[in-house]
Amino acid sequence: MALCERAASGSSLLWPRVLLFGDSITQFSFQPGGWGAMLADRLVRKCDVLNRGFSGYNTRWAKIILPRLISKGSSTENPVAVTVFFGANDATLKDENPKQHVPLDEYSANLRAMVQYLRSVDIPEDRVILITPPPLGEAAWEKECVLKGCKLNRLNSIVGEYANACLQVARDCGTDVLDLWTLMQKDNQDFSPYLSDGLHLSPKGNEFLFLNLWPLLDKKVSSLPWLLPYWNDVEEAKPELSLLGDGDH
Repeated sequence: MALCERAASGSSLLWPRVLLFGDSITQFSFQPGGWGAMLADRLVRKCDVLNRGFSGYNTRWAKIILPRLISKGSSTENPVAVTVFFGANDATLKDENPKQHVPLDEYSANLRAMVQYLRSVDIPEDRVILITPPPLGEAAWEKECVLKGCKLNRLNSIVGEYANACLQVARDCGTDVLDLWTLMQKDNQDFSPYLSDGLHLSPKGNEFLFLNLWPLLDKKVSSLPWLLPYWNDVEEAKPELSLLGDGDH
């Protein structure tokens, strides 16, 4: 049997998908040691992990582009899980960074709108995980701001208000939520090792996020099967019986 005929005789494999939607902390998550890369490694041969992170974006812009990323009939139709991870940019101080700043009430409304949109394209609330922004290391981030010729444009207390708003949206909408802002500061611990520059995650911060996100995600993907048989289980004489799906070839 020709290769193309063999391929045609087997059913197409549909890889389930996990979609990571967020700002730079998501965009950078596929770097070596990143939390997205860790998820992809954990889920290899069960589902694809798609990185849809956009550095510098806030919820105002995210709400606009979400329908371009997920829609009925699209290549990312019906993912098994979606993380929504915004707030670090929304929480910038309006006077210092008006372009990225989004008022707290609008931030909440934008998160709600995105959850509602996902529901409208048949992604129910129990597949969605909201993630709060991490705490801000003000001293380290101020150094970054000075290097860029600007003043400190974020405060950890303000970021905390956005984290609390994210928690409230999750409660109201019935989604899971990872309260990264609180967890990284638990028991007044020094959270600076979790951050590379006061804002973005360090290798330790990426690992922390992965370890705390995984239990929430595992609930949504634990029933997914291993795709294609383990090599030692492939029929030696007629591998087609194992590899083309239903054993009829």
